[in-house]
Amino acid sequence: MKRVILAACLAVALAGSSAQAGSIGVGAFGGVSVPVVQSDVEQGPIFGVRVPIKLVPLLAIEPYYASSNLGDAQEDVLGVTYTRQGFESKAYGANVMLTMGGPLQFYPFAGIGQTKLTRPGNELSLTTYNFGMGLGISPAPKISLHIRGELAAAVDGETSRKFANATVGLSYALFSAP
Repeated sequence: MKRVILAACLAVALAGSSAQAGSIGVGAFGGVSVPVVQSDVEQGPIFGVRVPIKLVPLLAIEPYYASSNLGDAQEDVLGVTYTRQGFESKAYGANVMLTMGGPLQFYPFAGIGQTKLTRPGNELSLTTYNFGMGLGISPAPKISLHIRGELAAAVDGETSRKFANATVGLSYALFSAP
């Protein structure tokens, strides 16, 4: 019964503001990816593209592709220091965003994807879960600047690698439906 009431309230809220329901855009982003509790890699740059698809005024789906080169790390094993090469990361997936606001937006998002981490002698293919918070600023009708912070966990069932990502991006709405 609670689910039915929640669904009805959500439908009423979305129906009342469906004047600018749909849009499709494209955007690019860059920033930094910081490994969380990992001694074998250091932080590195992250770049990628996002395709925001706004379904209804409060809900958007955002397919993405991201690439990162994590830095080399110095490790000390039994008094011997050696350098371990950082991972090259390729990730793709989709986020769901709860967008609120007009020219200034605060939005939580969560997503799922696939990440491939490679370095000489080691290749991992992991399922990635991510969530975070974003700030969108729209200085012109179809252009938006996005500042985001997110936590991503790449897991394979037994182990995980976690990353904190901070990005800045620019997006352009290609198509808008009234």
